Amino acid sequence: MRKTLGWLLSLMVLIGTVGAAGSTAHAATAAGPAAATDIKDQILGIPGMSLIEEKPYPGYRFFVLNYEQPVDHRQPWKGTFTQRLTLLHKDVSRPTVFFTSGYNVNTSPRRSEPTTIVDGNQVSLEYRFFTPSRPDPANWANLDIWQAASDQHRLFAALKKIYKKNWLSTGGSKGGMTATYYERFYPRDMDGVVAYVAPNDVVNKEDAAYDRFFAKVGTKECRDRLNAVQREALVRRGPLEAKYAAAAAENGWTFGTIGTLDKAYEAVVLDYVWAFWQYSLLADCPTVPAAATATDQEIWDSIDTISGFSAYTDQGLETYTPYYYQAGTQLGSPDIKQPHLKGLSRYGYQPPRNFVPRTIPMTFQPGAMADVDNWVRTHANQMLFVYGQNDPWGAEPFRLGYGVRDSYVMTAPGANHGANVAKLQDGERALATAKILQWAGVAPAAALADAAKAAPLAAPDAQLDQRDAEREPQLRP
Repeated sequence: MRKTLGWLLSLMVLIGTVGAAGSTAHAATAAGPAAATDIKDQILGIPGMSLIEEKPYPGYRFFVLNYEQPVDHRQPWKGTFTQRLTLLHKDVSRPTVFFTSGYNVNTSPRRSEPTTIVDGNQVSLEYRFFTPSRPDPANWANLDIWQAASDQHRLFAALKKIYKKNWLSTGGSKGGMTATYYERFYPRDMDGVVAYVAPNDVVNKEDAAYDRFFAKVGTKECRDRLNAVQREALVRRGPLEAKYAAAAAENGWTFGTIGTLDKAYEAVVLDYVWAFWQYSLLADCPTVPAAATATDQEIWDSIDTISGFSAYTDQGLETYTPYYYQAGTQLGSPDIKQPHLKGLSRYGYQPPRNFVPRTIPMTFQPGAMADVDNWVRTHANQMLFVYGQNDPWGAEPFRLGYGVRDSYVMTAPGANHGANVAKLQDGERALATAKILQWAGVAPAAALADAAKAAPLAAPDAQLDQRDAEREPQLRP
């Protein structure tokens, strides 16, 4: 579905000019001009589609839906499950952005950055096996990147009959990985891909890139301050684990999956430095306590705020079992050295197998990520990867080879795991914005002539554009 500018250029300019005219031009009615059939009826006319609820939002129609999918796309006759999705409808004359977080779908109206840039519709799909989008009974062998990509392909094929303009796929973190895998398996579906902070663990057993990252990220003063708190938390394991036991009793936390409170405690502590750089900025370093003079409570509070002591409890792990399963079967997971903890760490960086119930079998497939990496390096077409300079997950990024076309890797200086196009340096920000508009088929004439004039077509909306404040455990990208 890739399109060259060619004879379509004049049409794109016309569409883009209308898009640039402002909200009154194409934000007129959410349902589109005098549609013969209401958009809700068109959507519900798709076989297997059902409505959970419609929520009002100015300028849009917002639907929470279920879509019936095969449990196994290779053997569709072997049963189905319902997969939850949302649809932020602007107008069928606008492009559509296919978003996934790679986890649960948010059932409140939200708009990803590419959706704002192109002023389009947005389809957001819940990843298979995240409840309630889980087959019953659950055969975990059916949770892999090809099956998930096939979910997206099938939904796209159904909705493309209604939303006929260009489509882009996007997502951040595991969602960026998901968008990339979808492109690898179904490269003719999308007109462009915008993948944010997407890790690329090609060889699972070789993680030296992460060690190199932590040896130079930020400043030495900040690194030393973080390492000292982490080390002190293990030196004071006795009194701090007593606090952990009290917190577990108070909150009803249990440790059946990971095995013991001691293993959970150390896993949280070993996440500390990684989680700081994933979510915080260099400017936040002064908030880290001085380990030598800090009280037990100050050490506890810092670890809990940054890593979260609930993360490796049964209750904290349950929601993310599908992620840890995938990390241990296809995606890979980091294993960093942390030499400053030598003699204090009992378990090291624990593998995903420790975070998934033993009743679920797991076998790692070393070729899965190598296949995707090779495909991106040689076949990427109209793909944009955005990373944050100080984000640990960017230590192993996607890279582009000589065979790619119109594709880019860009890095936002000083940014963490929340890096996006808006945080890029001026020249890259303009180029990225121009490419997204071009791929969506809505680039104004000025942006086609000069990327520096490219800008988002939709006005900012604080509620729609907010990034959900969901904490991701360190092993979760």
